[in-house]
Amino acid sequence: MLFDLDGVIVDSEGEYSTFWGPMGARYGHPEGYADAIKGTNLKAILEGYPESDREMIVGELHKFEAQMKYPYLPGAYEFLTQLKQAGKRIALVTSSDNTKMDFLFARHPELRDFFDVIITGDMVKQGKPDPEGYRKAAEMLGLRPEECVVFEDSIQGITAGRAADAYVVGIATTNPPEKLEDKADTIVFGLDQLTI
Repeated sequence: MLFDLDGVIVDSEGEYSTFWGPMGARYGHPEGYADAIKGTNLKAILEGYPESDREMIVGELHKFEAQMKYPYLPGAYEFLTQLKQAGKRIALVTSSDNTKMDFLFARHPELRDFFDVIITGDMVKQGKPDPEGYRKAAEMLGLRPEECVVFEDSIQGITAGRAADAYVVGIATTNPPEKLEDKADTIVFGLDQLTI
């Protein structure tokens, strides 16, 4: 079981829009920019900004992330608990960098214990929609990607899961279900709709 983080386990995508929307506007990015970059790792996002300003942008982002609450999405904690109790192998595959993950685990130290493998955006050369992260997670779990189920909310993440040859469950939290049609193998509104 390979999970994305934001928009799948924790309800943070809306908060990120309040950061990246104004930041994008400040640098002339078009309306809808904050939604378009969902699921993209920080390295790829920063390529759209002047190199001279990237360190400042990262500093502002980390200051913002330090204040975020990271609430669980409905059913996420319960579903992860069911999987862990059933002895399933579970990985987290996120575009988030290690600094953000430190903030997250400070708020939810119990979350780290669910995962046998954690892949962050700092651990891959190519971020989503490239399948590298999901392939790496499967390998570290001792599985082939086609033996895995990916849980994703963003178009980039769903594309990455499909490209890795995993079975992809699209979570309609960030995007409406109709936007995920023909992209995911199955679509649900949240992890509260699932049981093992």
